[in-house]
Amino acid sequence: MRDPLRGASGAGEQTAPANEVRSDGGAMSALEAWIRSMSRPEPSAEGRLPSHSPTCAGCGTENPAGLALKVDATEVGVRAVHRFDHRQEGAPGITHGGLVAAAFDDLFGFLLYRVGELAVTRSLTVEYLRPVLLRTDYEFSAHVRDRSGRRLHVEAAALDADGNPVATAHATFVVVDVEHFEQGNIAGR
Repeated sequence: MRDPLRGASGAGEQTAPANEVRSDGGAMSALEAWIRSMSRPEPSAEGRLPSHSPTCAGCGTENPAGLALKVDATEVGVRAVHRFDHRQEGAPGITHGGLVAAAFDDLFGFLLYRVGELAVTRSLTVEYLRPVLLRTDYEFSAHVRDRSGRRLHVEAAALDADGNPVATAHATFVVVDVEHFEQGNIAGR
């Protein structure tokens, strides 16, 4: 069986800062830096993977409305310990389900570092098994279940401190070309 974490891109590139210089001497655009950063970055010595971008809603450190997930590489996928706060509240004391889904979706995005290809969410299903409480640490983990052509099938779980699942997710991602992301940078938007 083909290893689903193996992609077409090479390994070892670090996240490119937005002001990095291209080979032609020009400044690298934010999109170019982001695309380069997605090409299998090496985790830090602690296993920490770089955020998708500084302003990413899931993991960006410069997004005051974001979740600021901190994700580590594991032998089989990725892992994060996350605590939702009052900004993510739905019902009193409980995390809004849409933000739990956002955490899973962003966690799955970190699997793309392991695969080494650009891909987008095609479908995402979350099963809420227990309330996800605010101000409580949860361990999120995700892995690639299998790959079929351009489709990546991924799975994740969020566990409480006792190891009980509070939510699970599965998704399908589709590998895309760079042109997919260039649509967000069309002049005049």
